[in-house]
Amino acid sequence: MEQTFARRYRLTKTDEFSSVFGFRKAIRGKLLMLHYQPRPEGSSEARLGLVVAKKLLKRAVDRNKVKRVVREQFRLRLAGLPAVDLVIRLAAKPVPLDSKLLAEDFLALLNKLQRPRPKRED
Repeated sequence: MEQTFARRYRLTKTDEFSSVFGFRKAIRGKLLMLHYQPRPEGSSEARLGLVVAKKLLKRAVDRNKVKRVVREQFRLRLAGLPAVDLVIRLAAKPVPLDSKLLAEDFLALLNKLQRPRPKRED
């Protein structure tokens, strides 16, 4: 298993983030919001983008901690993820800023994402 968060697993361009936000599929957790979009055919890896607003966490050290925790959990579970682009956004100010709570919330969002959805009958 790789010990790095390689570039091929990241959303890096504004257009990539806009595409995911434009797809308008999201799952909300206690602290985090997961926006997602399936990748095109032929893509086999999940990619991650992170948005942590200064409005919620003023100090850069706190924003970086959120990103570090989410990136690490993503890296550890990368093999089990479907081919999807994910953007994680901080939805609520975590008080206090606890790595364990962030990790649990992110894992709960991933579990919801991977759960098969029941078919709707109209």
